[in-house]
Parts: sequence; C-alpha cells; structure tokens
Amino acid sequence: MARRNFNDLLAFVTVAREGSFTRAAAVLGVTQSALSQAVRGLEERLQIRLLSRTTRSVAPTAAGERLARAIGHRFDEIEAELDALTELRDKPAGTVRITCGEHVLQHTLMPKLSPLLRDYPEVTVEFDISYGFRDIVAERFDAGVRIGSTIDKDMIAVPIGPPLRMAVVASPAYFAAHGKPRSPNELTAYRCINQRMPSSGGLYVWDFARRGKAVNVRVDGPLIFNTSPPQVDAAVAGLGIALLPEDEVAGPLGDGRLERVLEAWCPPFPGYHLYYPSRRQPSPAFSLVVKALRFYG
Repeated sequence: MARRNFNDLLAFVTVAREGSFTRAAAVLGVTQSALSQAVRGLEERLQIRLLSRTTRSVAPTAAGERLARAIGHRFDEIEAELDALTELRDKPAGTVRITCGEHVLQHTLMPKLSPLLRDYPEVTVEFDISYGFRDIVAERFDAGVRIGSTIDKDMIAVPIGPPLRMAVVASPAYFAAHGKPRSPNELTAYRCINQRMPSSGGLYVWDFARRGKAVNVRVDGPLIFNTSPPQVDAAVAGLGIALLPEDEVAGPLGDGRLERVLEAWCPPFPGYHLYYPSRRQPSPAFSLVVKALRFYG
C-alpha cells in the first residue's frame, strides 16, 4: 500500500483550526501557495471537499470537520511526545503557550517565571493576552489562567496565587460629593463603572455576600469597559464607583487615590489558577512552569 503524505494532513488540520490560510501558513512556516496546494492535493486524492473557501473565510465542510476531529489530536500527541523527549537532554527545552490576562501576567506570572527562564535558556514561554474564555484545547494552548471558580471541572487547576476579594472603590472626591453607599442595594442610586463580560457579552452583575445572604445588583453609569485597567483609571478620575479585584486597585488604595466601601460585603473567593487538560502529557518544560507558578499558601 502506498505511504500517505502526512504533511498534507497537518496542513489541512492547521488551516481548519486557524480558519485562515494566512494564519496557518504563519504557524507552519510555509507560503500560502504551498499550503493551498497541499490541501488541494489532499482533497483530490480523497475525492472530497474538506474546506469551504470564500473571499473572507475558510471553514471545514462536514467531511472536513469529521477528519479534523479524528486526526487533529493525534498531531498534538506527537508534538507532546517530541517535547517529552527533551527530558533525555541535559536541560529541558521547548515552548509553553499560556493564555491569560495582562494584570496576572505582570504581577504573578512574570515575577515567578523570570528565574526559571534565566536558569533554563532553552525554555520559551509564549503569552496570549486575552480576557475571554479561550478553548485552550482547540487553540492549542498548553495552559490558561483564570479565577478558580470559572474553570471547567474536566481541567486540572493549580493555584498560582492566594484567595482574592472584590473591592468597591471610588475617588475621595467622588465620595465627598455624592456620599458613600451603606449597603449594596444603595449602589443603584450612584454612577457606577460597568464591565462588559467577554464570555456572555452581557454587563457584569455586581454580586455580594454577607453572613450567608447573597445580593446581586445591576448598576448603571456613564462608562462601560471590557477590561479592568480603564475602570481603575476612570474611578481614580472621579467618574464613578467601580467593583474590581482588590489586587488590581491595591496601588491607588495604598496611596489614597481611591477609597473603599462595603468591605464587609466582599468575602474571599478562589484566586488565580493555572489550568490545563487532564489528559495532557506534560513535557519537562511545562512541568517546570507549573512548579514555578504553584502557590503553596
């Protein structure tokens, strides 16, 4: 039996995952024309169309989806095994891809990983800054970082920081002009800074709890953002009240640019966790990253 060309299969799987010949070519380090020729040759040999192409997009056909599901993870397993072979070398090597938010990258990941990267110069860590819920399996990330309570149960979750609390904050000038709310329900009478949730597309409902009593409040105000940093800036500028993780407003709270209210209504919750698929076979480089990031409390 004639031996099949697995390069064509890898080309197809990459295009199907990326949804673009341009991005797939960049991932594989080949030209778009070579990639297109490889996929076309595969379709001709199989005598079935695998990709639907338009001027704007590329998407798998029903046959293409079936083939991608059947063989895509096999290439992932091959890459994982090749990475695992680095344990036979003097030092671990390879690339670890992590998707995370900017704040946790700056204040947790980089401080913890910098010593590792100095000690293991052949290890590379690639960060993807994203505030949405990425499918780390489909998008071929080694791991992601999220708040512990938002991680799917089929993932391994490793704590990388202490428990967190939310903080209701505004500038001293804002509170001096408008007064301070004494309970969460009073927030509806104030100008608040809203956040658009990247996962659902809806506005974040502010949630509080005290002595077993939970309170959810839908606030209103002049500004809506989809990330935290501009919310901090807007609160410091006196444009309203914000609800943010306390670690993200620690600086302005410490130097007096922000004041905190309703602290008794903000109980602790699981902090940041590194998560990855339970069926993943960790490479030596990935194991080093997990060990460096783990929080032992």
